[in-house]
Amino acid sequence: MGRMTSSPLAPHPLVLRARRLADELLVPHGERVDQEGVPAGHVEALKRSGLLGVSAPAACGGAEAPVAVAREVAEILAGACCATWFVQTQHHTPVKLLSMAEGPVREEFLRPLATGEALAGIAYAHVRAFPRVPVRATAERGGWRFDGVVPWYTGWGLNDVMLLAGVNDADEVVFACAGAREQPGMHASAPMRLAALTAARTVTLTLDGLWLDEDAVVLRTPREEFARVDLPKNTNASPAVFGIAYAALGLLDGAAEAEETADTLRGRIDDVRRQAYELADHPVPHEHIEERLALKTRAYDLMRAATTAAVVAGGGRSLDLASRAQRLAREGMFLLVQGQTTEVRRAHLGALAGA
Repeated sequence: MGRMTSSPLAPHPLVLRARRLADELLVPHGERVDQEGVPAGHVEALKRSGLLGVSAPAACGGAEAPVAVAREVAEILAGACCATWFVQTQHHTPVKLLSMAEGPVREEFLRPLATGEALAGIAYAHVRAFPRVPVRATAERGGWRFDGVVPWYTGWGLNDVMLLAGVNDADEVVFACAGAREQPGMHASAPMRLAALTAARTVTLTLDGLWLDEDAVVLRTPREEFARVDLPKNTNASPAVFGIAYAALGLLDGAAEAEETADTLRGRIDDVRRQAYELADHPVPHEHIEERLALKTRAYDLMRAATTAAVVAGGGRSLDLASRAQRLAREGMFLLVQGQTTEVRRAHLGALAGA
């Protein structure tokens, strides 16, 4: 399937588990899931696999695996079924924040999320819309009231818990855990129909006085500090991009006329992947921002070339909704804007214009 390995040593057990899940469940059902939605059975398989705890603290039931393992797992899942990957990738941010938290919220939520007993989603990307404040958090009755609109929330009906954020009058971002379900003060739209990843069950959440106890708060941080920490995360290339690219190249295996194309693209992707991950591991995350963005946009270019090659090699069959090639091409389009910030968009558009 054109996969890379994180090291020449024996693969980590979670990498082997991810490959088995991909080969036995995700790839065989990928086109059906793309059309019908991520089923509860996929979530249950993820929960049983231990993959939801890949980066979680061992003391809380997680695997505490090296970051290279987490990346490779992400590549495998994204290349197999991007919708399933996208639902589960939301989970790892709440786990990380809870692992650094103290008090009742950590005690209540971290272990179930680390062990895979529960699946979490995130509702905080709207904080990046500053100076707009789509969700306002207001101190009220020993807790926090949330009002506004969460434009995108993925995994509705699949997630057990959500990490919600709003901005308060002191210009702090307030992160808190809530049940991922209809409740007083929170209403979900119908699932969005999208060109790609409709299967991930993304909705808009309308908040009208959702109240959460102070014990549900995971973190309060100045908005400027949130932006400072958030910036380098989004300038790094996503493992999912490499996962889609390698999966597309895997479709070229055995096609004589595509062999040279596949070999050339694989070599280029390997090189960008290596450089991107080296920078992602740099001890100072705010250094080399321009280089990170350049590699991110180069990774996009190569993913697009790989998925285009898979469509071309498949000929007319690629237009059938049962074709994996067109699914990968659409999923790749989704990744072009997933987690997009102003800086990323500007860099990408500049690269496309040859700037």
